[in-house]
Amino acid sequence: MKKILIEGGARLFGEVHISGAKNSVLPLIAATLLTEGVSAIDESPWLSDVDCMCRVLNHLGAATHFERGTLSIDTTRIVGCEPPGELVRKMRASFLVMGPLLARTGRVCMSLPGGCAIGARPIDLHLKGFEAMGAKIDIGHGFIEAKAPRLFGSRIYLDFPSVGATENLMMAASLAEGHTVIENAALEPEIIDLSNLLSAMGAKIKGAGTNTIRIEGVSSLSPARHTVIPDRIEAGSFLVMAAATGGELIVNNVISEHLQPVTAKLQESGVFLEVGYDSIHILGNEELRPLDIKTLPYPGFPTDMQAQFMALLTVARGCSVVTETVFENRFMHAGELQKMNADIRIDGNTARINGVSHLQAATVAATDLRAGAAMVIAAQMARGTSVITEIQHIERGYENFCQKLEKIGTRIKVLDI
Repeated sequence: MKKILIEGGARLFGEVHISGAKNSVLPLIAATLLTEGVSAIDESPWLSDVDCMCRVLNHLGAATHFERGTLSIDTTRIVGCEPPGELVRKMRASFLVMGPLLARTGRVCMSLPGGCAIGARPIDLHLKGFEAMGAKIDIGHGFIEAKAPRLFGSRIYLDFPSVGATENLMMAASLAEGHTVIENAALEPEIIDLSNLLSAMGAKIKGAGTNTIRIEGVSSLSPARHTVIPDRIEAGSFLVMAAATGGELIVNNVISEHLQPVTAKLQESGVFLEVGYDSIHILGNEELRPLDIKTLPYPGFPTDMQAQFMALLTVARGCSVVTETVFENRFMHAGELQKMNADIRIDGNTARINGVSHLQAATVAATDLRAGAAMVIAAQMARGTSVITEIQHIERGYENFCQKLEKIGTRIKVLDI
């Protein structure tokens, strides 16, 4: 186990390069199971979640190799259809192998997925979609088994625009017989990124990025090479850090339109932003304005940025309101921020944050991935040296995070304990 020590009070200054998107690369890795041969994912981040997904594929017979930002995956020989339970229970995104495995092998048996404890994220939308395509689903004793000698195209309506369900069903439908229509599909940029890889493999997909996706199944797909999109949540996290410290930062390798909900709120808070084609220049303001934030599916404000903004708003002048509509248990970081002198009151899915003059250093825990980023932000604003524990959660989604922070002025140390 490791912990982070951060001495507050430093203004961030310089440039930071954003890595490939964690929320995109995981379904891209799963998608390679649809092919026989070697696929390559360029600008892939090397994260603990990526390592976990690669180990899932290794268990199934695939060979993976990571070198200089390129992840190569050889799926010529798939010898299993039962992903290892200890890995599936560790990371929720591992459930994304279900669609590709079912389409390729006709059977998959796996544990119920795990991941960050931020609330219920039911998989019923995935399973209903598979059933609509002809799969027989059996659930019992913590396991799910799906069988389908052949998947058939179908019209599928998602009760909620789930990103994971949209991705899983897109992959399965690419090899299904006939035409599939996914209605109320997720709109996230990661959906378009997956569609681009599948199309490069030979899939016939229209409408990715809209709420109706149409897929004409093909008999086989071929390996492909693809570059993953930049991580909009990592970019947003660094922008908030610059705003929180009154710093000046150039955030490179971004797709600016993916960050519009975040940059709009930052501008509303009073910071200066110059948005370029693939970079954003931010100049912090010593006096931050309070905000009202409501998380929503894309293109609304991302739930994955809620914790970081809550940390920022702890020192804004006035009362801010944050409403979480996506996950019901995503305010665990509030208790940790309160240890640092934050004035936060929780009422159901709403948090009211009364800005204080300053935060005080404390020992806090990264209760989940994005909460970990929030603790790093808060520690940089606080007086004194803070200790952040449970940093394995941070390592799930931020590549070379501490090294990047140190280069732009964060007074940070990583200690093994």
